[in-house]
Amino acid sequence: MQTILRILERAGGYRPTLYLKIENPPYMALVIEATPEPGPQGLPAVSVAHYGEQNGDLMRDPEMCFELETAKSPRLSAFYYRNDYAGMEQWSRFLRDGQYGVHTLLHREHEQFAALWDHNLKAQGFLEAFTDKSIRG
Repeated sequence: MQTILRILERAGGYRPTLYLKIENPPYMALVIEATPEPGPQGLPAVSVAHYGEQNGDLMRDPEMCFELETAKSPRLSAFYYRNDYAGMEQWSRFLRDGQYGVHTLLHREHEQFAALWDHNLKAQGFLEAFTDKSIRG
C-alpha cells in the first residue's frame, strides 16, 4: 500500500486523530482513518475504505484495516477485509483470548488484494487528488 503510505506522509504522518477523505471524481471517495483500537499485534491501525450508499446507509466497498509497522521502514500489513455489498467480512490476523493468530492463506489473499487495490488507487490518481482540504479533524 505504497500509495496510502505516501498519502499519509503528505498528511503529516500517522496520528490517533487521523481522518482523510479524498474526493477524486468519477471514483468513490477514499477515506483513510486511524482506528480507535490497535491492530492484533498492538500496533497502530489504519482503516482504508471506499464508501457507497444504498437505501441511505453507508456501504464499504471495500474497507481494509492495516497495522502500521515502522520497525525498519513504514509498512501497512493487512488484517481485515469487508465489503458490505457482497456481505463479506474477514479477519486474517486476530487476537483471540489473548492469543495472536494468523489465517495464513487468507492473509496472503488480503495482501494480494491490497497490492492490486494500491495499484488501482495510484493509477486513478488518488495521490495527486490529495490536498490539505482532504484532512478533517
